[in-house]
Amino acid sequence: MKKKPPPAESDLVVAYPRRANASEHEIASQEALASRLAALLGRRFKPDYRPSRHRDEPPPYYVPDRTLIGVVRAARLGITRAADLYGGVAPHSFVAGKAITHGLPDLRATAPKAWVADLADALRDVVLTGYTAFTPQDAETAGMRLLKHGRLRIKPPEATAGRGQVVVRNAAELRTALADQSAAAMRRLGLVLEEDLEDVATYSVGWARVGKMEISYVGTQSLTPDNAGIPVYGGSELRLARGGFDALRALELDPRERQAVDMACRYDTAVSTAYPQLFASRRNYDVAFGRNASGQDRAGVLEQSWRAGGASLAELSAMQAFALSPSMASVRAATRERYGRDAPKPIPQHLVFHGEDSAVGHISKSGGVLEDADGGA
Repeated sequence: MKKKPPPAESDLVVAYPRRANASEHEIASQEALASRLAALLGRRFKPDYRPSRHRDEPPPYYVPDRTLIGVVRAARLGITRAADLYGGVAPHSFVAGKAITHGLPDLRATAPKAWVADLADALRDVVLTGYTAFTPQDAETAGMRLLKHGRLRIKPPEATAGRGQVVVRNAAELRTALADQSAAAMRRLGLVLEEDLEDVATYSVGWARVGKMEISYVGTQSLTPDNAGIPVYGGSELRLARGGFDALRALELDPRERQAVDMACRYDTAVSTAYPQLFASRRNYDVAFGRNASGQDRAGVLEQSWRAGGASLAELSAMQAFALSPSMASVRAATRERYGRDAPKPIPQHLVFHGEDSAVGHISKSGGVLEDADGGA
């Protein structure tokens, strides 16, 4: 009896899944990433992909706009391992957001059945002081406890680019801020309450693998005013190494960069141990350095991202540079987001989106290797 031939591999890269309410600049970013990934993998980018139209074909390489939830759901798309997508698959909704960074306010607090309580102890030395709450009552308990030591920051777990966060300084502000939160979203995803820092510098630490290409990086984030004048994510400037974190540590990093890398790696190990069903080809961690209300220096991992994010354009630009120059060991790359009609249009090689967006107004997005990129054997 003849053996069946192995299933054919798809030659497609697709920007899927995508939220139904994705705005123009979000769609442009996702499709730009998918197009660059197709070039790296030697495949074709397929726009407007729908699984129902390709049922008898092998699954493509996916570039989702969010962390996928549930290994069974992901498997229905043909995603069973990290090599099947640029991003990640988390076993539960709350694992994909900021909620796992902190523990519950007390032993009686409500949490999902799959919540791993021991993770908070493993993360204690690499995160800021804070709590996660799944009910308004537990959130108030956590907030009142934190207010004894100074102001705090309320962070919805799914919010991005710094949007939706509120700083509170007293009990009245706390109750007002909590009243504005969705109780249903809190039950499903949790709500983070965390000590607030001033004079903050935020570092990005990450790792990604596409095909046989592996990179790691560390760099800084910047803020920029959006069209309403609110400070939001404005871009990242990264130092990227060919290879994993050992290759990154071999570069001449400054002490703060090394500390950020160490904290991110410890965070990643702890979370992967607590939730072993998690898998990802792209892992990114935000690490903050600043001073608390008492003037003490503080540092901690703020959150994780297992999906295409703000730094991904720089990540893929670095991969393309490494692919073109096999002897190159490191490179600098950046992403940039600016708001308003006066924002200069990026050069064509870096351009992702420049125009009016229905969600945020006029925005300019770009990313690429910096001209003063460094390399070498």
